[in-house]
Amino acid sequence: MLFAAVVVAGYLLGSCPWGYWLVRVFKGEDIRRSGSGNIGATNVWRTYGRSLGVPVILLDVLKGFVPALLGLVLVSTLCGIVAGAAAMVGHWRPLFLRFDKGGKMVATAGGVLWGVAPLVAAAGGAIWILVFVTTRYASLASILTAASIPVLALLFGYPTSVVVFGVAAAAAVTFLHRANLRRLRAGTENRFHFRRPARA
Repeated sequence: MLFAAVVVAGYLLGSCPWGYWLVRVFKGEDIRRSGSGNIGATNVWRTYGRSLGVPVILLDVLKGFVPALLGLVLVSTLCGIVAGAAAMVGHWRPLFLRFDKGGKMVATAGGVLWGVAPLVAAAGGAIWILVFVTTRYASLASILTAASIPVLALLFGYPTSVVVFGVAAAAAVTFLHRANLRRLRAGTENRFHFRRPARA
């Protein structure tokens, strides 16, 4: 019962659409009508700057970290992974947005890894920063980092459940970035700019 309760709590926490809520509260706007239409931190930062982008990143990471860590501490590593995966599903299809399209799971997946496999999270974070700083493509950094997760889990000797989670997370993140991949191949993907453009 505790296993199931933690997993359900993970989904509900993952369903909290912080990018949507914070923009609604502080700007009175719907982030889904701006930029890429995504509720994730990248689109929030692009549209409204770091004052909202940074809190959304942190909250999206926490909603993966908290259920993963609780599951790990209260039940088992497997429970932490499943609860974290449930949070990722909630982030993708949030209950509180009536299962409408949510985010692309990257920050939430990172939070899960900080909970169950911190060495993988730290190394993956370093890869993300390196690729992002070099190319300024958040999508490319996310895809390459996701692909590295199962490899890093193997290298650091984490259990099979973490490796399997890494494979699934990499596949999910890559699938959700398929439009970005098409734009990257076409040379039309937008580079990230830390200073947001002036809005009309």
